Amino acid sequence: MSEDSPNPSSATNSEEVLTKCPEPGPTSKLLTQKDLNHQVLAPDHLGKETIAIKPNFLYAIASALKENGFDYLECQGGYDEGPGQSLVCFYDLVAMDELLENSALDNNAQPREVRLKVFLPRDGSLQVPSLYGLYRGSDWQERETFDMFGISFEGHPHPKRLLMPEDWKGWPLRKDYVQPDFFEMQDAY
Repeated sequence: MSEDSPNPSSATNSEEVLTKCPEPGPTSKLLTQKDLNHQVLAPDHLGKETIAIKPNFLYAIASALKENGFDYLECQGGYDEGPGQSLVCFYDLVAMDELLENSALDNNAQPREVRLKVFLPRDGSLQVPSLYGLYRGSDWQERETFDMFGISFEGHPHPKRLLMPEDWKGWPLRKDYVQPDFFEMQDAY
């Protein structure tokens, strides 16, 4: 495993990652042909190909995938692996035009899908490049991820809170979040 390859924090050491690494799927093979650094993760419960990438490779990989037909950002979000562990930013991409073309010929056509995951150490830089320039639908999704987890999206055109007030302290969906005393904050009358 090279220093530049992603290292999901859920693995205890690099030997464990190497022994449990599943076979690369078609998207991983495409990225390997284009010499884009990534790590294959186990597919999700529905069999969707999942790939871990470092933040500095996110935009290049998303651009390559968009050029290869992944024209729809189905979902972008984040989650917290737990106190002291990584925060994860994920992107579900779908080749929608291809699906529409194939479904005209076959009612059982399945889309090409891939999930990208960026693992961010909570004590490090919580910054990833915004995909707004590639997928306009990432606008509010990235803002919500910022609002709930504190992950910043470099280059986002509207980098401000979406759900919480602008002066809110903290990131409510982090597992180590301490809820403020609302009675002191409220001015009911």
